[in-house]
Amino acid sequence: MKNLVLHTFNAEETIELGRKIGSLLHKGDILAMQGTLASGKTTITKGIAESLGVTDVITSPTFCLISEYEGKMPLYHLDVYRLEGSEDFINLGTDDMLYGDGVSVIEWSEKIMDQLPKDVITIKLEPECDGSTKRIITISNWPYEEIN
Repeated sequence: MKNLVLHTFNAEETIELGRKIGSLLHKGDILAMQGTLASGKTTITKGIAESLGVTDVITSPTFCLISEYEGKMPLYHLDVYRLEGSEDFINLGTDDMLYGDGVSVIEWSEKIMDQLPKDVITIKLEPECDGSTKRIITISNWPYEEIN
């Protein structure tokens, strides 16, 4: 498992990075997205979805909690921001998604990391402090080839 530190300079580069990540994923992969509000979690998910063949518009599932998209394999996009913690997550009944035939992307995963497997791929997005669109993206537990 590798740890990678990457940089993007605008939303299109963040989406392109998502495309590269998504092109390497396998069914059953779980991506734990972490970062502040507007750090790019949904933006990178748009690229992941594109590479998985999803044609729907990807939006943050903050108010519906879970969005499911069809493509080459299912994409389960979860947003746990509004949950109180692990017990609320368990009560959502997410096992079929997390351990099923698709890829799961979980925004605000910091709140429920104790419920995720050890091999979860963590993607932390950090905006540069200068107010620009630059992002530092740290990927932990990356099991696949390097991302160029």
